[in-house]
Amino acid sequence: MANRHLSRSVVLQTLFEWDLRSASLAVAKEALARNAQEFAPAAGDLPFMEELLAGAIERHKDLDLVIAKAAPEWPLPRIAPVDRNVLRLGLFELLFSDRSKVPAKVAINEAIELAKRFGGENSGRFVNGVLGAVYKELGEPGKDEVSKKKKDVPYDQMPVQRLGGAVVYARNKGELYLALVHDIFGHWTLSKGKIGDSPEIANETVEDGTIREIKEELGLDIKLKEKVGENEYVASDPATGKKRKHVTYFLAEASFVDIVLEQKGGLDDARWFKLQDALELNFYEDMLPIVQKAVDKLTRPEKQKQKKNA
Repeated sequence: MANRHLSRSVVLQTLFEWDLRSASLAVAKEALARNAQEFAPAAGDLPFMEELLAGAIERHKDLDLVIAKAAPEWPLPRIAPVDRNVLRLGLFELLFSDRSKVPAKVAINEAIELAKRFGGENSGRFVNGVLGAVYKELGEPGKDEVSKKKKDVPYDQMPVQRLGGAVVYARNKGELYLALVHDIFGHWTLSKGKIGDSPEIANETVEDGTIREIKEELGLDIKLKEKVGENEYVASDPATGKKRKHVTYFLAEASFVDIVLEQKGGLDDARWFKLQDALELNFYEDMLPIVQKAVDKLTRPEKQKQKKNA
C-alpha cells in the first residue's frame, strides 16, 4: 500500500474516533499520533496526516452542508459513520487541497478505495455518487490542465457548446418577482441549459432552446423580451477534450405560478423572490452584471415615471 493511501487510512480511523466521541481537535491530534505510531510507523508522512485531519475537522460544518445538499435523501445522521467520514475526507481534498499535489480525480478515487475497504457493501458506490456529483458541479476541477495524451487546442479552435439562460420575472399584485435556482454550494443563480444537445433538436435556435430549457427546469412558460448578456468559459469533457461553453442570457416574462424544479443533480431549490429581496442574495460574481442589467431594464420605466413626477 502506498504511503499516502496508508496515511489517509490512519486519518480516516482518527476521524471516525473523533466523530463518535465528539472530541476536540486537540484530542483528535493525540489520537492521530497514537494511530500513526501503531498502524503506520514507517509511513513517514505525519505532517500530511496532521494537515488532512485538521482541515477535515475545522471545516466539517461546511463539508457536512455540501454532503447534505449533494445527498438530500440521506440526512447526515443516517449515513454510516465510516461513509460519513470518508466523504468528509474526500470532500476536503476535493474542495480545499492544492490540486497540483492532489488532483481532483485522485481525491475521489482515494475516497472510493477507503469506502470499499472500511465501509459496507454499497459504500464505494455511495461515495462515488456523492463525490462525482460534486465534481461535476464544480465544473470538473483540473479542466485547464494540459492532458498528457492530448495536444492543447488553441482557444479559437475549441468546439463551442451553446447554452441559454434567463432572468425570469413575473408581476403579481403590483410587485416584481424573479425566479431563481439554488445550487448545492449555497449560491442563487439563473436557470440555464444546453441548446441543441440531441439529434431531434440539433437545429433549434438559442431562443427556442432557452424557452424549452426553462420549461423543463422550472416548469414555467416564458416569453423572451430581449438579450441581457453573454458569458463564456472553458470546460473539459473526458471523452472529447476541452470545449468553450457559450451562454446567452435573456430577460423573460412568466406568469406568477408555482415553480416545479426538475429533479437533477446540482440544484436543490427554486423559488420566486421579490425584486428587492433578490438583490440581497448570494450570487456568483459573473452572474451579478447580468442580473443587475435585467433589474435596471425592469425598473427603468418606474424610475422615469418618478423622475417625471419629481
